[in-house]
Amino acid sequence: MTRHETFAVKSIPEKDMVLATDLDGTFLGGPQEERTQFYAWIENNRDRVGLIFVTGRDPGFISKEVRKGLPAPDYVIGDVGTTIATFDTDGHVAPIEELEVEIADAWSTSGLTVPGALRQITGLKEQSSGFRYRMSYDMDPDTFDPKALDIVADLGLDALTSDNRFFDVLPKGVSKGPSLLRLLTYLGVDNAKTLVAGDTLNDLSMLDLGLPAVAVGGSEPALIEKVKDMPHLHCATGVGVTGIAEAILHHGLLTQNAA
Repeated sequence: MTRHETFAVKSIPEKDMVLATDLDGTFLGGPQEERTQFYAWIENNRDRVGLIFVTGRDPGFISKEVRKGLPAPDYVIGDVGTTIATFDTDGHVAPIEELEVEIADAWSTSGLTVPGALRQITGLKEQSSGFRYRMSYDMDPDTFDPKALDIVADLGLDALTSDNRFFDVLPKGVSKGPSLLRLLTYLGVDNAKTLVAGDTLNDLSMLDLGLPAVAVGGSEPALIEKVKDMPHLHCATGVGVTGIAEAILHHGLLTQNAA
């Protein structure tokens, strides 16, 4: 029996709180000691706390991190919102087909057309991972040609930049926020008990859903500028998991200290 099986007694809608969190800089962020303590708290409270990873990372990365000791999520929103999946007891990300149908239809054959359309754009280097419903690039902000934004729009797709170094091409209307909302609705989770956590602009679409939210310490300045006046969002001083713990207390989501 795995740790996750041991503590996941209740289904996720029955839990007292659901943490929907970005990984890099957020759930994977903060000093090592604080991360170890927070992950232990998650594991010791699996009967009360649901866990959803909402990340730009692919399923392989998520499975690898869990094998290394990261708490296993109940569900995964991966690939910047283009994967909606369960995380099974064998450590595999298993897409929920009925939630991905619209994503697949919106993407269609874009994986064949986007590379050619952006081939001559300076400042972009295609990432090698075999994504299903997105194209991702490393971006050099000093040489990036903004004409790429017009090209992507003309293809009927969305472009998303984050951390001033990543450029994603996504199906129209698909990103972390809409996919998370689709999953919460599908599961029957009460939005009011869902804490959303992030740190870069590709988290904006979920941070502005109106759910209890936190931009953790050290967040991208461009993100802070966008969210600083949102009444449902806490701008934390703590970096990574310390900012998440700070927000759990700020929003009064659990009576037990999260640190």
